[in-house]
Amino acid sequence: MPAPVDPDVVAAWPPSLQLLLGEPAADLWTAVLAPLGGRLRTLRATTVSLQPDGAATAQYSAAVAWADGRETRESLAATTGTRIPEGAAVLEGASGTDTVRVGLWRWPLDPALPGLAWASSSAAVGARLGELGLVPGPPRLTLRSYRPGRRAVVEAQTPEGRLFLKVVRPSAVDQLVARHELLAGAVPVPPVQAATPDGVVVLPGLPGKPMRALLAADGCGLPSPDELDRVLDALPLGVAGLGAPGRRRPGDGPARAGDHAAVLAAVAPRLRPRLDALTSRLAATDPGEHDLVPVHGDFYEAQLLVDDGRIVGLLDVDTAGCGHRIDDWATLLAHLAVLEQVLPVPATSVRYRQEVETAALRRWPAAQVRTRVAAVLLGLATGPFRVQQPGWPAVTAERVALAEQWARPA
Repeated sequence: MPAPVDPDVVAAWPPSLQLLLGEPAADLWTAVLAPLGGRLRTLRATTVSLQPDGAATAQYSAAVAWADGRETRESLAATTGTRIPEGAAVLEGASGTDTVRVGLWRWPLDPALPGLAWASSSAAVGARLGELGLVPGPPRLTLRSYRPGRRAVVEAQTPEGRLFLKVVRPSAVDQLVARHELLAGAVPVPPVQAATPDGVVVLPGLPGKPMRALLAADGCGLPSPDELDRVLDALPLGVAGLGAPGRRRPGDGPARAGDHAAVLAAVAPRLRPRLDALTSRLAATDPGEHDLVPVHGDFYEAQLLVDDGRIVGLLDVDTAGCGHRIDDWATLLAHLAVLEQVLPVPATSVRYRQEVETAALRRWPAAQVRTRVAAVLLGLATGPFRVQQPGWPAVTAERVALAEQWARPA
């Protein structure tokens, strides 16, 4: 289970977290595994997400001993409340005086992502790629990301190059394909090579170096602010019509600041007074008037592939839609600010952040830029807890302090 956390902090957690990260979690999995002939030997939470309404999702790494003498390493997932997908095994667990309903499943049988079962098998991927008219034969697979119940990305290394299998809910396939088709030719997004009704979209690998790798090195070849603008300006107007009705604008950090603060206060209750003061300060800042334009919605270094100063790859366009251009820039600045804290040698990131910040301040008032960066940083402050980083309470406090720094006048 997680590294030791102050018992007073744990006692203040919502019931969902106390269940999924406490001793009762082992009882839940014992109830699931025992009828299958499995005995839980170890259980460790690897990622945990919490929603403002208290719904939580946890992914575990577990060692399971089976009746036939085998011992396997299993990836398990559990989710509560509004996050329970149809088809999950549902049990009830006690958390203090509360009873919490929990949905559980074993990798790769995610009930919300039915395509994941075959997308995680080399033999099945090879057969399916052949059926789709792509490269046949078993590829070498690497899991790049997985958010239980939401999405996964699997890299398939084939004799003819890399493919990426993006696994989403079946209901999201058509819109994701439409986004890529609309953006293709205007900006350097990977073209869709195939899509399946059970939620798998096949995309090719793109050329270029990840921008983060350049920031971790000497920065040679980083895109100029003008190049960032060139790509954002090239987003087609049609993207503005792709957002779901009633959803917040993509990348609108201030609109999400309250939710992020609520999550942070739930997992780190001692930060609540500071979070209340910070969100009040953000809410009191004049947001200014900004045109609605096509935006990426999650524009930062991990989404950009670069070749000699030119952006040749734009990834993860799921969030592209109608928003404010200042928010794309604020998202990038916030991620660069965090890199300054986490990179072993942050000099390049510091220098590049200053260059991007200077360019942003030529276009918008400092108070508006800094407020939006601070709001994005609140969201990034949830990261250490989510990935169960050792010492996450201290790292979370550092991220909140960084947000407070940006919220103050320059």
